[in-house]
Formats: sequence, structure tokens, C-alpha cells
Amino acid sequence: MIHEQIEEFAATLPPLRALAGLDLGTKTIGVALSDRLLTVATPLETVKRKKFTQDAARLVEILRQREIAGVVLGLPRNMDGSEGPRCQSTRAFARNFSQLWDGPITFWDERLSTVAAERALLEADTSRRKRAELIDHVAASYILQGVLDRLRNLRSA
Repeated sequence: MIHEQIEEFAATLPPLRALAGLDLGTKTIGVALSDRLLTVATPLETVKRKKFTQDAARLVEILRQREIAGVVLGLPRNMDGSEGPRCQSTRAFARNFSQLWDGPITFWDERLSTVAAERALLEADTSRRKRAELIDHVAASYILQGVLDRLRNLRSA
């Protein structure tokens, strides 16, 4: 089920199960996972995109192996908050993916997540080549961490 509101998404999550964050690019999909207490996001891998069925099969395999409770997709809004073709593509991916995986799916505004990931990799003195390999799943961890922080705020309210 796809949830537009993070509060609805949070209400569907079982206790002590991790979440996955996905940064959907045109050539790759960055994957990050949380711990079971939903406190920290960790980059996992970058899936090279081929066809939707192959991409989705790899993602479902990861989600099942890791007993993931829910998926967060980075929503690439324009800087003014509007939604363009990349958002439409992400929403289409969510609709298609929800046919293959029955867990809850939500979106998180990913504006500047790639910029933050790039900055972190630069600060870590990562080579240009290595940054290209890591950027997508590091960006996915920034997206997922934003959701984890929001969920923590919802629980404490």
C-alpha cells in the first residue's frame, strides 16, 4: 500500500522491523537500510538499473532477506516544491512495485539529498571514481534518515 502521509505510513509499521530507503536514479537505485529500532540509516548497495522486472526482483530479494517492514522512496521534487517528470516516474515505480511487494511504501522529499551525500563523501576525501560508486546509496541513507528522524519526532509527540 502506498501512503502519501508519513503518519499513515508510521501507523502500518510493525515493531522492531527495519525500513529501506531507495534513491531512484535513471541508471541506478541506491539502497539504504535502517536498524530495527529505526534510529540510524546505513547505505547498503547501488543496484544498476536494467529493466523494471529485474530491478524489482533484486529489491524484493533485499527486502525479504532483511525482513524489511516498509520502503521509503525519495521523491525528487523541484526546488520550488512542484513535481515534474522525475516525480511522476517515481510514483509510477511505486505503483508498479506495490504489485510485487505487499509492504507499505511512502515518499520523502529528497531535495538536496544527493548534494548532502556528495558533500559528506568529499569531506571523507573520497576519490571521484569512488564517489560515483557510492553516491546513490549514500543519498538513499540521507533520505531514509530524514524519515527515521520524523518517525522519532512522531513517537515523542
